[in-house]
Amino acid sequence: MPKVLIITYYWPPGAGAGVQRWLKFSKYLPFYGWEPFILTVDPQFATYPALDPSLEEEIPPSMKIWKTKAKDYFRLYKKDKSHIPSSGFAAGSEKELIDKIIRFVRGNFFLPDPRRGWNKYAFKKACEIIEDYEINYIITTSPPHSTQLIGLKLRNKYKNLKWMADLRDPWTDIYYYNLFYPSVLSRKIDTMYESEVLKNADKLITVGKSLKELFVAKHQDIEQKTEIIFNGYDDDDFNNLNKNTPEIFTLSYIGTLSVMYPLDGLLKALSELEKRNLTFRLRFVGYVSDKQKELISSAISINRLEFIEYTNHKSAIGYMAESSVLILIIPDHSTSRSIITGKLFEYLASQRPVLYLGPVDGDAAEILRASGHKSVFGWNDHPGIARFIFGAMEHPEEIIPQKPSDYSRKALTSRLSGILSTL
Repeated sequence: MPKVLIITYYWPPGAGAGVQRWLKFSKYLPFYGWEPFILTVDPQFATYPALDPSLEEEIPPSMKIWKTKAKDYFRLYKKDKSHIPSSGFAAGSEKELIDKIIRFVRGNFFLPDPRRGWNKYAFKKACEIIEDYEINYIITTSPPHSTQLIGLKLRNKYKNLKWMADLRDPWTDIYYYNLFYPSVLSRKIDTMYESEVLKNADKLITVGKSLKELFVAKHQDIEQKTEIIFNGYDDDDFNNLNKNTPEIFTLSYIGTLSVMYPLDGLLKALSELEKRNLTFRLRFVGYVSDKQKELISSAISINRLEFIEYTNHKSAIGYMAESSVLILIIPDHSTSRSIITGKLFEYLASQRPVLYLGPVDGDAAEILRASGHKSVFGWNDHPGIARFIFGAMEHPEEIIPQKPSDYSRKALTSRLSGILSTL
């Protein structure tokens, strides 16, 4: 059985789409003849956007995992590492001078990102694992994009090593990149890092069509070696799931909600329904910024709102299944068309109607339409949003499409296995 070393910063007890992507791939790779080895950071030295220790229960007991120390630059900013969001320092206040300074320091002195403090420890351990176990294949996954530099260094040292780079998000085009105030020199250095990874990896995989196009536009000669493997859902997570329809019509948003996510169209539509005396509950499960919380509370009566700040993955799926409608909002940015949130596929697997707010020609919108969901609206299309919600209240049984099997984690791992076999 060929061996593959997966180098990933995000791993349980961390939470989020990046954790689940490679936790699930490593779970199913042995079904397709591959033995996964995992190299990650020791949680004592890590910073995660969120924690979910329950995901550790999904790790096969026989899996070989190595965890190394790291320099934790985030601790210079906050002692409580559990509140470092996925966008890092970009989530700070736009108005506070100290936050602007911190973002400038991050964007000009910690390239590609502050998690680079893991690299030298991870590289040393990766060399030991590769040599001790005679490994010929490695996968690096990002963000954090500093992880890709570990793969680049390993590729330069071991000429026969086959390297697959998994790029889940844009690099220098990520929607919050300019909030770090990068200088011309810093942007040039970061672009050079990105370019070296794109050119030197034996295979590139991304999570969507537009993201592939974004990278290929930088280096057209990489098109033939770039593949798309979506995020997905694990059938095991949905077995024996209670799918009771809530007594109160409940619209649920699962995940982080920062100021980058436009709410005006949704709130205006719900305000109109509230004026018509229609009964509903608006539920948020996950971190909601103070500014967004204030905006929501000023538009919708408090007795119709529910904020659940933290829950583990299993409970989050439970909230999906016990919703009338699931809300999916794409951040408003020039690269919005390429954004496919990890939860989209679990939304589909929950077989609940999905209310999409974002670019109507985006990748996520295309996936929803192809899966039978017609409720795709621009952020500010409050008349369309209101009509959809009203229709869902009147005829909920008419808008629950089937679960698309192409996005199951097992099917996606089969595709990953096939791509690895071509290296």
